Amino acid sequence: MSKRPIKWLLAKLHLYAGLWFGALFVLLGLTGSAIAWMPELDAYLNPTLLQASTPAAGQVLRVTPNTVQAVVDQLTADPAYGKPAQLNPPADARDVYVASYRQAGKPSPFSQAIVRQVMVDPYTLQVKGERDWGRFGLTRPLLMSGMFHLHRYLLTGDTGKTVTGISGVLLLLMALSGIYLWWPRMQWTAVKRALTVSHGGSWPRFNYTLHKAAGFFAAPVLAVIAFSGIYFNLPQLVVPLVDLVSTVPDTAKLNNVQQDGALLDAGAAMAAAQLLYPQARVSRIVLPAKKDQPYDIRVRQPDEIAHGDGATRITLDARSGLPLRIRDPLTASYGERFLGWQFPLHSGQAFGVAGRSFITLFGLMPLLFMLTGTLVWWKRQRGRK
Repeated sequence: MSKRPIKWLLAKLHLYAGLWFGALFVLLGLTGSAIAWMPELDAYLNPTLLQASTPAAGQVLRVTPNTVQAVVDQLTADPAYGKPAQLNPPADARDVYVASYRQAGKPSPFSQAIVRQVMVDPYTLQVKGERDWGRFGLTRPLLMSGMFHLHRYLLTGDTGKTVTGISGVLLLLMALSGIYLWWPRMQWTAVKRALTVSHGGSWPRFNYTLHKAAGFFAAPVLAVIAFSGIYFNLPQLVVPLVDLVSTVPDTAKLNNVQQDGALLDAGAAMAAAQLLYPQARVSRIVLPAKKDQPYDIRVRQPDEIAHGDGATRITLDARSGLPLRIRDPLTASYGERFLGWQFPLHSGQAFGVAGRSFITLFGLMPLLFMLTGTLVWWKRQRGRK
């Protein structure tokens, strides 16, 4: 097949994918730009809910197994709350404990799962308030929650997650086809012309040259973002490919090995995780919902590229406290490390504030491309008529 039919087919793919799914790409880009700063924006919008009270003179925040267990015991004893399904200890002196409660029953494929979050002050251990994470709303407590679930699930649960994954496939194809369509002859004058934005008294020319030149710089970044989005939402398309060349993480559910004896409390489970990683910060404790289920504990090691909760995952036998499985990003296989890089790249966390600023900027690119691409297409349609 000659290059002309290939270029024609790629041009049609690039055009119609942009026309049909451009609005969705813009929505995902704009919400992605916002949630790159989600922890800071959420705390800023909800200071009474997500920021700790001012400590007393000389009072220092200490997150220990004892304080974690005190929070769990206090909530469990209160009939308004009960035993939480998950507890996130504070990450710093201004952060709070966040206890999560899953909703009863399984949501339908078209509905969004709602998680009740209860915030506890780390100094007074008093409940500061609560909200429904996953519920869409324009109020301060729900704004960032709605933004995240709009970006990831389109507010329609697993169905929206699948649609978002498919849009990632299309965005990846658009980015790759755009690079192919842009590619000039390997001569300096041709390359310079392809990277030049010109007006010359013609707005159609300006739109066309801006679309091409901006696409050269944005397409590789959007391709990386699209690929990671495919992995998050449609891992069945990505994991088997990685498994062909390297070992991928084991995600099968595990049960307790020890069948006899009392279950460890949350504080004891945290202490067991700290023995394994004494320099790491325990960021998440998932309590067993049933007697045969283990503890799932997330910690962040100092050298991890993933910020926030980190990516080190420990599955502990809920009776013996022994590790059933450890996923350590610093000692993992190349395949697991490759997959582990996807979220830090997608969110910009891998490169700190500069990386998140970079992602915020490129989250605006789909809007630019939809506007310039639509104007170029509309001009050509009018010219044909």
